[in-house]
Amino acid sequence: MKPANRVNEIQEYYFSRKLKEVGKLNAEGRDIISLAIGSPDMPPSQQTIDKLCEVARDIKAHGYQPTVGIPELRKAMADFYGRVYGVDVDWATEVQPLIGSKEGILHVTLAFCNPGDEVLIPNPGYPTYTAVNKLLGTKITYYNLREDNGWQPDFDELERLDLSRVKLLWTNYPNMPTGGNARMETYERLVDFARRHDIVVVNDNPYSLILNEQPMSILQVPGAKDVCIEFNSMSKSHNMPGWRVAMAVSNPTFISWILKVKSNIDNGSFRGIQLAAAEAFNTNGEAWHRENNITNYRRRRNLAEQIMTALHCTFDPTQVGMFLWGKIPDRYHDVEELTERVLHEARVFITPGFIFGSNGSRYIRISLCAKDDKMREALERVKLFAADNDLDKA
Repeated sequence: MKPANRVNEIQEYYFSRKLKEVGKLNAEGRDIISLAIGSPDMPPSQQTIDKLCEVARDIKAHGYQPTVGIPELRKAMADFYGRVYGVDVDWATEVQPLIGSKEGILHVTLAFCNPGDEVLIPNPGYPTYTAVNKLLGTKITYYNLREDNGWQPDFDELERLDLSRVKLLWTNYPNMPTGGNARMETYERLVDFARRHDIVVVNDNPYSLILNEQPMSILQVPGAKDVCIEFNSMSKSHNMPGWRVAMAVSNPTFISWILKVKSNIDNGSFRGIQLAAAEAFNTNGEAWHRENNITNYRRRRNLAEQIMTALHCTFDPTQVGMFLWGKIPDRYHDVEELTERVLHEARVFITPGFIFGSNGSRYIRISLCAKDDKMREALERVKLFAADNDLDKA
């Protein structure tokens, strides 16, 4: 027996593979500090947890749930868009709860693309955009994001492409992995580009509240719903990565197509998760968000910047989100020469940028999702690594 051909088109996700190695090192007593993955280490708000427990005790709450999502959650998601972004969303027809944005990438691609259709994916970009399209047999064309352009799309370059078979353009602002922030000019140009070329733009927007005083949505652009879909998520901004609660927001037609696909694959999440998520949307106030998404990450970001500096990496101090993206010194042949040495000698796991595409091949990414004391210990380990290797003299 052999696997389907599509299995040979992809590799096991980098972090899935690498965490096995890190786990083996920890089993040997190496005590690796992971600054690699963007999984918030803080809990959801207390009222969110209380609501989950309350519903779980209800013997009537454990049945199948509608794929479209319960009204309480859809209303809370629509209200969130109005409150945070000033975007009016019809809860009944313009929002679809998802079991995480990864699921949404699959469902949107299934809903909009036939095998052989073309999609545009940013380089660097989230690896799942590439993996899903390889699995589904679409043709991938990468478009460049570069540091000298603020990690924004090069629209002149996009216009020169043959766009005749392009169905989707994937974008992600605030950007992961680079931390490049959303710009209204970029959003406006993306909407215009989509309208002129009959392409759907999908903006993946889970980081807009993290270290960002001015959260934005592509749906703030007039008419954007006609040609755009936006994902948003509770994983990062509400400290709920394991809950798998996200959403797609768009026009009623696009949402109905996504629902048609989704309803043939899964059901709605456990009712307790949905009601607790609604509670978080409705009751996590400004003070909670500031402490969790600004103050907390600002402390850790300061430590991450010191780690970057100790490694002689350069970075843009204006980047936002829950990572720090830095360019490695020329002395290293490639990025893994640095990250593997830091892993095995300093016992700190940081992410090599090549996993996000060729334009990330000279960069590293540090996650801010570790306790302050672990961040400080990682800094001391990296400083010792730098001293032992005379990095200041190199």
